[in-house]
Amino acid sequence: MVKLLLPDDIASRLNIALAKARRQEIGGLIVGEHVMDETFRIVDISIQTSHGTRTHFERDPVLHEEFLREFFERTGGDFERYNYLGEWHSHPSFDPLPSADDVRTMRSIVSDPKVGVNFAVLLIVRRTDSKRLSLSATAFSQLLPPESMIVVGDVATATRKRSLIETSLDWLRNLVS
Repeated sequence: MVKLLLPDDIASRLNIALAKARRQEIGGLIVGEHVMDETFRIVDISIQTSHGTRTHFERDPVLHEEFLREFFERTGGDFERYNYLGEWHSHPSFDPLPSADDVRTMRSIVSDPKVGVNFAVLLIVRRTDSKRLSLSATAFSQLLPPESMIVVGDVATATRKRSLIETSLDWLRNLVS
């Protein structure tokens, strides 16, 4: 089964964006790292707050071109390891499960030669009354039926990032003193 690692900082960004959007659907792109076999880690997400209603979200590709360009630049164009993973959007008024429209959209993405992917993830998120995330992830490919994914919180990534930030701050403090 395909596994998706969701770092705490990405989950937090999603939660904040969902709180601001309230009952409006929002969404964006997911980019990530192929960790091993069928395990992928979300590295970053874009967040689009326009073109959503209470029951529908439509991603505007033009709004995400710069996000993708910067991601590929940041990762050195290492497409085997770092790449576009898929899409995410919210279902503030419904269970976080793919609708028939969602399935059609994802199937069109993986079958479009201009997009050039043979696999894509759809992450659907909802903010619960207890201010936590409820979500589902589904893998889509050209030849296989949609497959539910396991989503695992990735605390280790958040810890590594904090350590890197703390190390950088220490280095800057030493430089200044």
